[in-house]
Amino acid sequence: MRAELLQLAADLARRREPFVLAMVVRREPYSSAHAGDMAIITADGAYHGWLGGNCTQPTVRREARLALADGKSRLVSLSPDPKSQERPGVTALPMTCHSGGSVEIYLEPMLPPPQLWILGESPCARALARLSEVMGYGVDRAAAPPAAQAPVFAVIATMGENDEEALAAAIAARCPYIAVVASRKRFAEMHEALLARGIPREALDQVHNPAGLDIGARLPEEVALSILAEIVGLRRAQTKSAPVDVPASEIDPVCGMTVEVATARHRATHAGREFFFCNPRCREKFLADPVRFLAA
Repeated sequence: MRAELLQLAADLARRREPFVLAMVVRREPYSSAHAGDMAIITADGAYHGWLGGNCTQPTVRREARLALADGKSRLVSLSPDPKSQERPGVTALPMTCHSGGSVEIYLEPMLPPPQLWILGESPCARALARLSEVMGYGVDRAAAPPAAQAPVFAVIATMGENDEEALAAAIAARCPYIAVVASRKRFAEMHEALLARGIPREALDQVHNPAGLDIGARLPEEVALSILAEIVGLRRAQTKSAPVDVPASEIDPVCGMTVEVATARHRATHAGREFFFCNPRCREKFLADPVRFLAA
């Protein structure tokens, strides 16, 4: 199992697909998980591996998606008494498996590096490619946009050679960042030419020109540095403000666990409202005395 998971992780990394690597780092009886058990959770919520029974999976899947959204690792404690497990750096959540026990799981988001799509063979383009690799960014020099799940940042440094076609291609690819290394005069000409070709003004107005932050750059390497600095600033700002995309969930009124609405197998309706449960036992307890659990 471990070898298969490590091979899957390598395959996902090679394809530049985001995923979370999760590992059990501590357990107490009678959890079915053991220290060292591993799982991989992909961006679509697919779950590969073993971290314990079905009681752990919905919570781990949700926390994994949170980790992919904010890019931060986390240590999650699942136990019947989460308050007793609260401490700095630990997310303590309820788990009330029939077997009892508790488990701590470390989740590490594995995010593909940003992709730079560099168009052109100018000195600035070559310098940008070198610096990007130092930063750990993926670099693509092809004429067509790269197929990647990571954000693709396009920089057009063609020095006038097919620059309009390159800019049109970058806009069509919906790159979150497009910069054109050209004079203001030349960019204005490109702007008008592409407007005449039907490119929306709103899209053209999002293009960065002059390219990069204003640091007084003159040499190609300095221009490349200013462009990378602008990309870093944009990426960090997006990370801070990006909404967390996680499935809708509800709290099991019996045990307090988080249950994904879309995948919940155990449901019940009371007083016109639908409730969701982590297992059939919680559902049975609720139906036997709903007033008790709703009052709590």
